[in-house]
Amino acid sequence: MKRQNISSGAVWEDTIGYSRAVRVGNTIEVAGTTATNGNEVIGKGSPYEQTKYILQKIEHALQQAGASLNDVVRTRIFVTDISRWEDVGRAHGEFFGSIKPAATMVEVSALINPEHLVEIEATAILATT
Repeated sequence: MKRQNISSGAVWEDTIGYSRAVRVGNTIEVAGTTATNGNEVIGKGSPYEQTKYILQKIEHALQQAGASLNDVVRTRIFVTDISRWEDVGRAHGEFFGSIKPAATMVEVSALINPEHLVEIEATAILATT
């Protein structure tokens, strides 16, 4: 099967050796995504705003791979403060309320930047005809 790597253009993709998303066949895996634009953290202090920004980035990567949020079957959400899960969940629901992918949210001790409060991965599967 053909492999398609989707880049966000981030400098660390080459340094670390990863892609924003990878499509093989009808499956698309989106790497852990944070609320970062260049070197700027978006939505500092707000897990809600960070989640919204992250899901917009994920949506863009999916579009580049020929998919949409409607094709997402799983999200994995990593948060640094689980007590703020409702803020993250509210933003997730704004994007996925009618799609309802399988979802996991777990608290982690830290993300790569202390200002990152949320990181999200996604899996999408395109329906075959």
